[in-house]
Amino acid sequence: MDDFNPYQIISGNRDKGMVILGDHAMNRLPDRYGRLGLAETAFARHIAYDIGVEGLCKALAEKLGVPAVLGGFSRLLIDPNRGEDDPTLIMKISDGAIIPGNHPISDEEWNYRIDAFHRPYHHAVSAEIAAIERAIGKAPLVLSMHSFTPAWKGVPRPWHASVLWDSDARAVLPLLAKLREDTDLVIGDNEPYDGALRGDTMYRHCMVKGIPHALLEVRQDLIGDEDGIAEWAARLAPIFEQLNADPALHEYEIHASRTGPYEA
Repeated sequence: MDDFNPYQIISGNRDKGMVILGDHAMNRLPDRYGRLGLAETAFARHIAYDIGVEGLCKALAEKLGVPAVLGGFSRLLIDPNRGEDDPTLIMKISDGAIIPGNHPISDEEWNYRIDAFHRPYHHAVSAEIAAIERAIGKAPLVLSMHSFTPAWKGVPRPWHASVLWDSDARAVLPLLAKLREDTDLVIGDNEPYDGALRGDTMYRHCMVKGIPHALLEVRQDLIGDEDGIAEWAARLAPIFEQLNADPALHEYEIHASRTGPYEA
């Protein structure tokens, strides 16, 4: 494999007890894959990555002085926000775009992508969470950043941002309340997706361990340039700081998942 890092760590003060995650922050591919048979323009679309999230995660990490872990590869290669047994882990078609480099795909190549990209990213997330746990002697607050398209199949999406979650509402409800204090914003609750997804990043690193967390989706047109990123970082940083100051959001508390029982 060429010299390719499947994740990026943004350093920060682990004593603050918070980490920012960006699963789909980048649209990069190792050289060996070319462009997976797609046109270059595909990698500027949401099918390749979460537009604006890399810049937003870095701005938040800088403002808050906390670490961040960013996925370093395009979701077209393999999706880090899916469990290893999820059939959508490596997509053959995404929003109408056929991905020639993913079909047909051998079992060997499927497993190689898990070993070379998916697992290293999650090992990095686990290691950062564990380092924060050691630093503060309690649970960290984990906040995951994503973005969604302004419209889907021609239908506009009204939300400016939305919080996705499974059943642990400890960080979610105060986050929703703080965001909704700005009456100019339309804030969704489990829109346009449901946050209960077995095996995804929040499930794997937070739900099964009882770690407080929330996943925030911001509409892509609002963070598609430097001005938008700066505006949303300025809006979110004080909210995240207030959440992080709550001792209740540094306690371990396991909540049953809506996806079914945890494995023993």
